[in-house]
Amino acid sequence: LATLIEKAMFTACELGVFDLLESEAFLTFDAIAERLGTSSQGMEQLLDICVTLNLLKVEMKREKALYQNTELATLYLTKTGTKSQYNMLLYMSKTTYSCWNHLTEAIREGKNQYMRTFGIPSDDLFEAIYRSEEELVKFMHGLHEIWSMNGRDVITAFDLSPFPLIYDLGGCSGALAKECITIYPECQVTIFEKEKVVQVARKHFPFLEEARISFHIGDFFRDPIPKADLYILARILHDWADNKCVQLLTNIHQACKPGCGVLVIETLLAEDKRGPLTSQLYSMNMLVQTEGKERTPTEYRKIFTQAGFQDFQFKKTGKIYDAILARK
Repeated sequence: LATLIEKAMFTACELGVFDLLESEAFLTFDAIAERLGTSSQGMEQLLDICVTLNLLKVEMKREKALYQNTELATLYLTKTGTKSQYNMLLYMSKTTYSCWNHLTEAIREGKNQYMRTFGIPSDDLFEAIYRSEEELVKFMHGLHEIWSMNGRDVITAFDLSPFPLIYDLGGCSGALAKECITIYPECQVTIFEKEKVVQVARKHFPFLEEARISFHIGDFFRDPIPKADLYILARILHDWADNKCVQLLTNIHQACKPGCGVLVIETLLAEDKRGPLTSQLYSMNMLVQTEGKERTPTEYRKIFTQAGFQDFQFKKTGKIYDAILARK
């Protein structure tokens, strides 16, 4: 039932229920259906499920049910909510859930399901993930929403003030870069990304026009990694198998001067891998959508050691994402 509950919430977001009720509260189900171009019967059922889920409130007036958003819906489910997760929910509904329809095959084969789901080969993983500009924009907005919720916790898990020159490898929308320059006023952040991502970021994220944030176009597996004081890998290593992680960390280690650091931001599994449930589900999602998995602190320590790093620390934030800091 949990899956059906989530899909009902995703559908309400996609149809624009919460955005409509943010601009015009106290509407009947038939008025909402008419505005959004849906059937009255289907809309009434969806709205009442949202009431049961505490996403909507209902008030009876002249024997008619009038619907309005709850504070939770306004905050998280509208496009303009201060902690909006709208784009990430749409990404999960349209992309993640579609891939999860082939979970059985993913487990049997041990590989992602882009070919079965979208008819796209995943020999180049991010060509499959970024398969259109529309998909890339949705993904980037979703990441921006994630870091608007979790960015401060992971960026302040360790004191990063000793690292004024930062490279954010795979920094995508620049949301973490923005957090860095806000929290650490002496730092400068360069986002190391593929050309397609940089073009879309400049087009759709005007807040990146900031003197202390810049771009470096490249592929961090193929191109030289510039020298920096700190390298951020946020939701990067979980995309890749151990050998690719060691390769990337080795490339960083070779670029590093003594004392420089690597900040890894991921959701950490317990050492016995029997929790937390969110981390376990994220790990299975890596199977379905990428080439990687979520890991335990010990597993991360091992790949850092293989890459040449000796000083290794991790901190649990109490939220979805945790932080690892390793130094050369």
